[in-house]
Amino acid sequence: MDLDMRQLSMNLQTILDELHKFKSTQEASIQFVEVSYSEKLQEIRDLRTKLNASLDALENATLNELDTIRTKLQTSLNKDVDNCNKLKDELKHLHKAVNALCDKRKTKFMVIASKKSENKILECETFLKENIVKSQSSIIFKANIDIEQYLCQQFSLGRIIDSMRSLALEINSNKVLTLKTKSENIVRSDTRQYRMRISSDTSFCRISGISSLPSGHVVVADQYNGKLKLLDKHYNVSSHCNLSAAPIDICQITSSEVAVIVKICESYETSAIDPGNYGVQFISVSNGQLVNGRKFQLPHGAVGIAHHQGALYVTSGTALYHYTLDGSLMKSLYDSETDCAVFKCAVSPAGDRIYVTDCPHNKLVTLATDGTLISTFTDPDLIYPYGVHVTPAGQVLVVARYHLSPSIIQVDHEGRKKLSTWPLNKHTESGPLSICCNSNMHQIIVGFDGNTITVMELQ
Repeated sequence: MDLDMRQLSMNLQTILDELHKFKSTQEASIQFVEVSYSEKLQEIRDLRTKLNASLDALENATLNELDTIRTKLQTSLNKDVDNCNKLKDELKHLHKAVNALCDKRKTKFMVIASKKSENKILECETFLKENIVKSQSSIIFKANIDIEQYLCQQFSLGRIIDSMRSLALEINSNKVLTLKTKSENIVRSDTRQYRMRISSDTSFCRISGISSLPSGHVVVADQYNGKLKLLDKHYNVSSHCNLSAAPIDICQITSSEVAVIVKICESYETSAIDPGNYGVQFISVSNGQLVNGRKFQLPHGAVGIAHHQGALYVTSGTALYHYTLDGSLMKSLYDSETDCAVFKCAVSPAGDRIYVTDCPHNKLVTLATDGTLISTFTDPDLIYPYGVHVTPAGQVLVVARYHLSPSIIQVDHEGRKKLSTWPLNKHTESGPLSICCNSNMHQIIVGFDGNTITVMELQ
């Protein structure tokens, strides 16, 4: 009987733990919904501001055209008035001269005056005939009714879809991604390199993490220079912020905020998982600038970070931890005795899978959100797996950093089989570290242990 009661007590405690976990997750989701609501509200207002600006621009262009037409007409009419006054003055002088000659009866001068008068009368008649149409000049405005009709036909400024419905409609995690080629006759993919080093950098770059935001901005972590760099839509560094610690990895939190793993140390170039003082720094993008936000310390080393609806996943090199956004440690999900065996991590859009790279064993580990091992993946192409990324549609991409044959490998949703391999050119500086999908531009971005990033076009 005691055994039965103990088992019952254990069962009750297990259910209580599950309820507590569910409650914490849902509370985090409530907070995330509120943050998401505030962001979307601001996006709607920003869209309205842009529409107002566009309408203002159309109005100003129309008013400028109106002013131009008015000036043109007024100039022409004033010229006519001036010419008319000139002709009137000349006719008055002739008229006065003719009357004077009539009184004096000077025949010789009368012939001359008559000829001048006839010429001037002909000139005036010609002037009046040519300018009779202008006597009723006016301005006509024909409104572009297409604009009003189009706006009247719209029901809203855009669609509002909850994330779970969006995921159900859009996720196709096993669809094979294909790189765009430069032409039908050239097999090489359409790739471009962009320089990340800026004038204030004191070292060559190490692009340890990349995050693409819905606004079109891309945030890159430059570990060796201790900076986050904001890239515009053309991948130019538009602004940056200096950090007091080396940025190790980065993940998106909201549409305008990222979280960064940082290591406070004397040198930015120290190994990422050596003992040190680690933390999570939140950075937001506001008016084209990177702004430091809240932060919290970690009681362990850290090398990777991922986020899903309020759940923050942090890898230490030997373990995977689940945190809340306020820095509360929920639990340790997965561990290994080998250094770097729990390296970078990424979460599926549905939040049901966590992908972890195992560098020393050349593996990709797939876990459930409770830490249960789902699968391990190995492949001859998967040599020294480093960064891992999941696209918004759920495709899993892994960076294989082996210097003789660096590549990107796409793995299926379950993490069991390879779908495709994209060989990377041997980089002039060093191997690939990080990867991110820019869904705004339909491109894949790869960060290197060097001064450039590579951008590859998707079909």
